[in-house]
Amino acid sequence: MNRRELREHVFRMLFRREFFALAADFEEQVQMYLEELSPLEEKDRSYMQEKIDAIYASVPELDSKLNEVARGWKTGRMGKVDLTVLRLALYEMRYEASVPEKVAINEAVEIARKYGGDDSPSFVNGVLAKLVTEP
Repeated sequence: MNRRELREHVFRMLFRREFFALAADFEEQVQMYLEELSPLEEKDRSYMQEKIDAIYASVPELDSKLNEVARGWKTGRMGKVDLTVLRLALYEMRYEASVPEKVAINEAVEIARKYGGDDSPSFVNGVLAKLVTEP
């Protein structure tokens, strides 16, 4: 699977997290999702599982940073698609040196275009652009 496909699957699984209060229920959803992708190479399965776990563990920090730059649109008011896309992109921008910021932003905008509302791509782009200029 290529990087873009992996990223989209990670987005889909992270999006599911917004609908499950219990971590155990979410973990069950992730396992079911991964099983649906069969046959799936072990390296792809491991990559997606590790990335989901890392992003989910970083949500408080990611949301704090998003709240700093998205004036008037705190994470509690954002649509679930937009918020999930922003978390994924911000995580990649901060913690994955192999993903250039411009690539993370472009991929986030494409996912927002595919899954979000009419204003999602410009909203996501605007928030992420502010994060590039932030230290």
